This record gives sequence, C-alpha cells and structure tokens, in this order.
Amino acid sequence: MSAPIGRKNGRRRPMGEINVVPYIDVTLVLLIIFMVTTPMLQTGVEVDLPQAESKTVESEGDGNTPPIVISIKESGEFFIKSNNDDDSPVIPEEINAKVAAILSNQPKTKVLINADKGVSYGTVVTVMASLKNAGVETVGLMTKPEDK
Repeated sequence: MSAPIGRKNGRRRPMGEINVVPYIDVTLVLLIIFMVTTPMLQTGVEVDLPQAESKTVESEGDGNTPPIVISIKESGEFFIKSNNDDDSPVIPEEINAKVAAILSNQPKTKVLINADKGVSYGTVVTVMASLKNAGVETVGLMTKPEDK
C-alpha cells in the first residue's frame, strides 16, 4: 500500500499559509472597542446653538439654587454673579477658582454665559473651555427673545 499524497512517514507536510482567523477575531474586537469608546472622547466644547424662540432654563433639584452667570462686556470686562448677589468684577484668570469654589458647595448649580453681541467668538469659547477645565459639565448661553 502506498502512502497518501502529501504525507511522508505518516506526518503532515507543513503548510506555507498563515492562519488569519485569529487576526480577524482580534481586529473585530478592537473595532468594537474603538466604536464604543470614540463617542466618549470629547475634544471640543459642547454647545447647543440658540434658536430664535427658546424655552427658559428649568432649574434642577430644589429649584432654589440660582445659576452662576458670567457676563462679558464688549469692552472686555468680566463679571460674575452667584447666589443672587450683584455682579462683581472679575479677571478672567479668577473665573475658574470662583466657579469651582461655588460648585464644591453646590454641585448642581448651572453656569450661564451672558455676552454682549459684539464680543468676539474666541473670547466666549475661551471662557467656555476654561469652565470645562474647572469641572463644569455643561455651560448655557443666555439670549434675548426676538422682537416680533
């Protein structure tokens, strides 16, 4: 009886091909991981652009906590208002510390930016980014309703 073709002394001949099935499995697992984690990576500041007619902001929690309002004048002056106090002047470098101090006592407090129409977009984005770095999850933009 003769030995089957491709066999020598009853052993298999080594194949010259790479088994790619494990590589495909690993690639699919990595693809799923990246698809799940990519939306979680947030590199920019999330902004909901105001519409012509918008609803008023509802307060969360007990409803007695007033929002922190950061006002930016066209002349470049910054003001901060919290806990129903009057607007107090502030330099941009102090905004993070003051907001972080208020949020450490009242974490559900909303933060709003009230900027003049003539303030540059870059200034508003810089303030929003610094608030994001201070731990503020969402920042609201104040608008006036359109005159009809």
